Amino acid sequence: MNFGRGPSVVLNVGGTRYSFSREVLKDFPLRRVSRLHGCLSEQDVLEVCDDYDRERNEYFFDRHSEAFGFIMLYVRHGHLRFVPHMCELSFYNEMIYWGLEGSHLDYCCQRRLDDRMSETCTYYAAEEPNGGPEGKGRRPPGAEGRKWLERMRRTFEEPTSSVAAQVLATVSILFVIVSMVVLCASTLPEWRAPENRSVEEQSRYTAESVREPSGIIEAICIGWFTAECIVRFIVSKNKCEFVRRPLNIIDLLAITPYYISVLMTVFTGENSQLQRAGVTLRVLRMMRIFWVIKLARHFIGLQTLGLTLKRCYREMVMLLVFICVAMAIFSALSQLLENGLDLGTKNKDYASIPAACWWVIISMTTVGYGDMCPITVPGRILGGICVVSGIVLLALPITFIYHSFVQCYHELKFRSARYSRSLSAEFLN
Repeated sequence: MNFGRGPSVVLNVGGTRYSFSREVLKDFPLRRVSRLHGCLSEQDVLEVCDDYDRERNEYFFDRHSEAFGFIMLYVRHGHLRFVPHMCELSFYNEMIYWGLEGSHLDYCCQRRLDDRMSETCTYYAAEEPNGGPEGKGRRPPGAEGRKWLERMRRTFEEPTSSVAAQVLATVSILFVIVSMVVLCASTLPEWRAPENRSVEEQSRYTAESVREPSGIIEAICIGWFTAECIVRFIVSKNKCEFVRRPLNIIDLLAITPYYISVLMTVFTGENSQLQRAGVTLRVLRMMRIFWVIKLARHFIGLQTLGLTLKRCYREMVMLLVFICVAMAIFSALSQLLENGLDLGTKNKDYASIPAACWWVIISMTTVGYGDMCPITVPGRILGGICVVSGIVLLALPITFIYHSFVQCYHELKFRSARYSRSLSAEFLN
């Protein structure tokens, strides 16, 4: 700490005094308190606290003293819970002020906070270093240009941030729907090219397919998606992070096959190359199904599903491990009971363990296609145990995934409510 004198520092929070040494403040768990260590002048100090006494080296914070007492318990013991008989939102506001987040709360209090915030549709944003009334009046050089880029980014990334963003999202959804309708219609027998075309006819059909109405519609949709992706890349803050995002990777996978198929159509002039390219072109065109995932940008439900899978990957891996272990055990036992033992009747469907794995999967998931079934009494008993164990094993991680799904849904809903309020302010202005 470069300001003030004395070996100790006193924090006065709502009338309650706390004394710390200077070195403790350097790595203090509360971000606002640790900022005192780098203050160089009294003006810097007053940007962090409400008042300062030079003689006693005491810093005054006009905040809730009891709430800060519970926050200090978290600093000492690592557990953060709500203050009894205090509003959850008020305590959360104190947490944000001192530099904590909702994830620092114990799990039971996190659920209480999620329920209360979902009832009131409240969203708290972390405090910016230059925020507040003092920071609003100062704009660094180039702020107007950055503000324009930020508005463009929000227009393309947040469908509820403005009227233009809503219009853009609606147009994008329409293009996705049209492209999916054309993709589905292209698989109808009336639209498909006959399989017994000659190579010359296939060449002529492939070259002329782009000029058909469906090819024109496909080209228009691809042009829109390409332009949207390029603009979003230009206005993005971090280009490397933009490329690594899953939705952007899906956009690239949905757009690239069209250009590859066009290039293959142009450059495959020989018959042997065209025959090999025919299957490749059909596969590439079918990859347009990834366009459906683009709807995740505009619907909270799909975003919640993706965010839940991202946060619950450990539970998903645990679920897969459960299934794989059970599949290895039951497939080996079923192959032994149905085909391995000389009991007079051999079930050819269970001739090998890999073949029995298919029966284990459809049994544990209670699908039961009926294409394979045990015929011996021990095999049927094993099948019943397999079904029951599948129900139990699949249900074990569901509770964790469910709570994560609810929390992700609330977070995304709060975020959408924040942008909806900014949209309402735009209408009022």
